[in-house]
Amino acid sequence: MAKQKPKNKKGESEKSPPTCCQVDAVVNIDERGQIVLPKEVRQKMGIKPGDKMAVVSYAKDEQSCCVILMKVGGLAGMVKVVLSPMAKDVLGE
Repeated sequence: MAKQKPKNKKGESEKSPPTCCQVDAVVNIDERGQIVLPKEVRQKMGIKPGDKMAVVSYAKDEQSCCVILMKVGGLAGMVKVVLSPMAKDVLGE
């Protein structure tokens, strides 16, 4: 029997909170500072050879805590969507 989602006061199924981030892979950095994105991650994200990527870091109290890799073409729209929830989480808001 399938597990049912909890219901709110109106008897509607409650939605799960949005997921900001998840671990898709663990990678190593080689002696030249390079990483290889696994094929599954490249396929999932639609990353092709020659795509430009932005490396975005987040620091709290002058200490870097996160690095995000995203396609440059979607950077403008994704900054607010991706970084805003992360910033709220890190800042405890």
